[in-house]
Amino acid sequence: MDLQGKIAVVTGANKGIGAECVLQLLEKGAVVHGFCRSGCSVEHENFTCHTVDVRHEDQVAAAMQQILEKHGQVDILINNAGLGYFSNCEDLSLEQWHTLFDTNVNGLFYCTRLVLPGMKAQGRGHIINIASTAGLEGYPGVTAYCATKFAVRGFSDALYKEVRDHGVKVTCVYPGSVKTDFFRHHTSIKPHDNMLMPWDVAAQIVYTLETPDHFHTVNLEVRPLKPKG
Repeated sequence: MDLQGKIAVVTGANKGIGAECVLQLLEKGAVVHGFCRSGCSVEHENFTCHTVDVRHEDQVAAAMQQILEKHGQVDILINNAGLGYFSNCEDLSLEQWHTLFDTNVNGLFYCTRLVLPGMKAQGRGHIINIASTAGLEGYPGVTAYCATKFAVRGFSDALYKEVRDHGVKVTCVYPGSVKTDFFRHHTSIKPHDNMLMPWDVAAQIVYTLETPDHFHTVNLEVRPLKPKG
């Protein structure tokens, strides 16, 4: 896809992978709308910040309606908004469990269902769902987060088969540990330089978006590699 002039929506656009996706899409000439809970850090003539908490369907619907009324379409959706709580299963509160699923799974669904009719009608579109390697394998002390990312994986796998005959692509991304503030709720893991860098993950996402229409990257798994020495 040629990204020049394409309409993109990025959730969780204020930090980490989301913010880097916004910047790199803007560099490619896309028109970008960011969903952030508390304002966005990017300022650009082709960027619009929407104060949206993806846990709330009414906020998602109102923002999407504005975008569709202005542009008539959404070409790219990057479902990046997400968070993690880390503890043994019995120690996780009900509030944390519901917050994880409301953000990581329900929010993704709210956004996706609203852009799909237009993508299918125009015969083109690309949805990127940010999962995690925690959606490929379970980790002790990460049960709830793993459950949400396995849900994203299953949703993505079914959805790409559902919409590929309409010219719409769905790519599920499985990053390993990324150097962001994601681990702020984890007491024993601190960001370090051997983690993946958010701009490198975003670059892989943009590369995937730019592939030819007949080329479909269904799953993208990226992990950190500690250099020798």
